[in-house]
Amino acid sequence: MKQYELFIDGKKITSASTDEVYDKVTGEAFATIYTAGEKEIKMAVDAAQKAFDTVKLTPYQRYDILMKAAANVMQRQREFAETLLAEAGKPIKDAMGEISRSYQTLILSAEEAKRLTGEMVPIQGAPGCENRLAYTKRMPLGVVCAITPFNFPVNLACHKIGPALAAGNTVVYKPASATPLTASLLCDAFADAGLPAGFLNLVMGKGSLVGDLLVNDPRIKMFSFTGSVPVGKELQKAAGFRKIALELGSNSANIVHNDIENIKMTAQLCAKYAFVNAGQVCISCQRVYVQKNIFEEFCTAAVEYTKTLKVGNPIEENTDIGPMIAEKEAVRIEKWVNDAVKGGARLLIGGKRNGSFFNPTILTNTKENMNVICKETFAPVFSIIPYDTIDEAIAAVNNSTYGLQAGVFTKSLSVARLCAEKIETGGVIINDGSTFRMDNMPYGGVKDSGIGREGPEYAVRELTEEKLIVFNFS
Repeated sequence: MKQYELFIDGKKITSASTDEVYDKVTGEAFATIYTAGEKEIKMAVDAAQKAFDTVKLTPYQRYDILMKAAANVMQRQREFAETLLAEAGKPIKDAMGEISRSYQTLILSAEEAKRLTGEMVPIQGAPGCENRLAYTKRMPLGVVCAITPFNFPVNLACHKIGPALAAGNTVVYKPASATPLTASLLCDAFADAGLPAGFLNLVMGKGSLVGDLLVNDPRIKMFSFTGSVPVGKELQKAAGFRKIALELGSNSANIVHNDIENIKMTAQLCAKYAFVNAGQVCISCQRVYVQKNIFEEFCTAAVEYTKTLKVGNPIEENTDIGPMIAEKEAVRIEKWVNDAVKGGARLLIGGKRNGSFFNPTILTNTKENMNVICKETFAPVFSIIPYDTIDEAIAAVNNSTYGLQAGVFTKSLSVARLCAEKIETGGVIINDGSTFRMDNMPYGGVKDSGIGREGPEYAVRELTEEKLIVFNFS
């Protein structure tokens, strides 16, 4: 099996402990990683702090390195995608798409390196300040810790590492333990782009150990984390007064009003968004509220589309849905679906499991207290729920501890405006699904969906401090 080392202070190093990475289709170990302990974590933070203190890259140098790293990623697109396929079970066409998005995310980050700016403060408008000049500038924080999930391990890493480097910070990078191999390839892309030693350091291992060691080092000035709500809340508590950005998931809802022109196309789009990446997407279409007089037609169209999807080996170009990240997750969602059916829900299609594969599943007659509604399924499962009035639909969307993104389909400007104002999420997408995301958007949620915003322009704001400078010329 191929071995993957840690990457610290510009060098690949081994450690005293290792772990195995498993192919998500076969379940067999196919790679070994060296995992970090207390010694390696200290080395990584030492290197990041030293690089921040001693090596000052100009904005243009940061731009140039990020652009070269982006090019390196695209030049190795197939290698990245095939590694992503094996470690995450992502269909090859989706894996190739993720690498293309990663390329764009790094380009967006590179551009932000040249746009760092502050603003003038109109201090002369205050009495007695006629001879003063004030302005702000964005200052880097220092060492930043990036902790990434398994579902989009390359692009979400680029969303953290790219803006952090663009802002002038150094990074300690902790990937998900299920998907650490593409993290190693990403570090190679940056090293080959000329990033100085210590600016990016890779530490691999279980979050319960590595995460605790990282949060206990006060030299880390900010944590950028994408993952589960319980872990995010613990990280926030441990971080104290240090800055933090959290993206913690959702059970994203969509409203389909009866004035839409093409019911079939909308149903197909919602189903597509529900099943992409085996439903393992934070803004996956999980709840769809459909007005009653188009409900049956919508359900029929969604089922017919779902029948066309191929579940199978992700290496095949025509595969739409691959395995879930682990068999235990497929077992979990199987239980949730069975419990819902026992509680009165109606299974329109799917509900079957084969190892770590779970067939795309549509439910109706679900209740708000069922796990498939009130929790994050993170699986290829969604529910279609009828409603009478738009106010009823908005109330149902908001009846959640989450608030990441929502989708609304309508031709009515008044309905769209009402939803935009009243829905309690970080983003409301009109005439597209909750799953729509472009990498230059401000992306993040409210409630238990997290704190802060991603998207390179917006992430740079999180990853810097605003410093006030005042000149007295009197």
